Amino acid sequence: MSSYPTSSSASGIWNIGDISLYIQDGAWPTPLIGDLGVFAGGDTGSRVNVIDYVIITTLGNATDFGDLSVPLFGPGGLGSNTRGIIAGGGNAANTGVNTIQYITYQSKGNTTNFGYLNSGARVNRPGTFSNSTRGNIGGGERAATTYPLTNVIYYITIATTGNASDFGDLISAGYVLSGTASSTRGVFAGGTVPGGKTNVIQYVTIASTGNALDFGDLTTVRSRVNNGQVSSGTRGVFAGGLNVSDLSSNTIDFITIATTGNATDFGDLIADTSSTLGSGSNSTRGVFSGGNIPSYSNVIQYITIASAGNALDFGDLTVGRIYAGGLSNANGGLS
Repeated sequence: MSSYPTSSSASGIWNIGDISLYIQDGAWPTPLIGDLGVFAGGDTGSRVNVIDYVIITTLGNATDFGDLSVPLFGPGGLGSNTRGIIAGGGNAANTGVNTIQYITYQSKGNTTNFGYLNSGARVNRPGTFSNSTRGNIGGGERAATTYPLTNVIYYITIATTGNASDFGDLISAGYVLSGTASSTRGVFAGGTVPGGKTNVIQYVTIASTGNALDFGDLTTVRSRVNNGQVSSGTRGVFAGGLNVSDLSSNTIDFITIATTGNATDFGDLIADTSSTLGSGSNSTRGVFSGGNIPSYSNVIQYITIASAGNALDFGDLTVGRIYAGGLSNANGGLS
């Protein structure tokens, strides 16, 4: 018979009924340690519920984390340093959902219900970002068959559970836009709007509420740029996407989050990539996963955020896919 858990042998929040079972078999789950990049859901030709993760500071293949409550593609990902959030997404019926789910980084496992976007906000492929307290979910499409787009920005308090609240509006309704943040400012970039693809970058102050303001422009017009937190706290990075000619792009751009102005060229991805790369970062390194290279890639690639240059090979996903939601426990918004 095993002993009770200690801080070194197990951590997390336990169901009281589970404790005696773990004492009997001694199988205390090992806590995850380190800077994690997490990739949730996606599409392999059909929706998947897979969640996998990497340790951002090392190179290597992803490891299974657990499962979403239902298979989804295009969910929004964000997180604090303890909890990861997966919001919205498209289900097997090709309809956006209004569910918000969460994971606790230290204990691998399936998602738990957090709450809901409002009753009409069945949102697929939104942009997302967070600081250590609050997460924002902006834009998205309500049903993939008719493409009714939304301009609504929602916010949640990550440490609690409950339904999202209204934050304000994007400059224009849109979806498949990218999100990144510092600890004070959140930025949405690119996406598809009613008139077509856009190069617009817009920002909000995370601790307040209100409508997004113009920040500048991406180096090229494109949508389906990376979905997740890729920032150092100072610099935000946007990678890949689908350009104005509907061709996949290998472009990587960066901005200085505290200022406003147009993006600057950073370098190139390993290959032209569209259909949203699930991504995550710590304050030093950004990782991008999957996408169309040319289809359902399992490739994970990385950059060093402080120095411009081309992406390098990191490892492979457990399942090659497009439209995974990306999140991390060490992104620049948590600095």
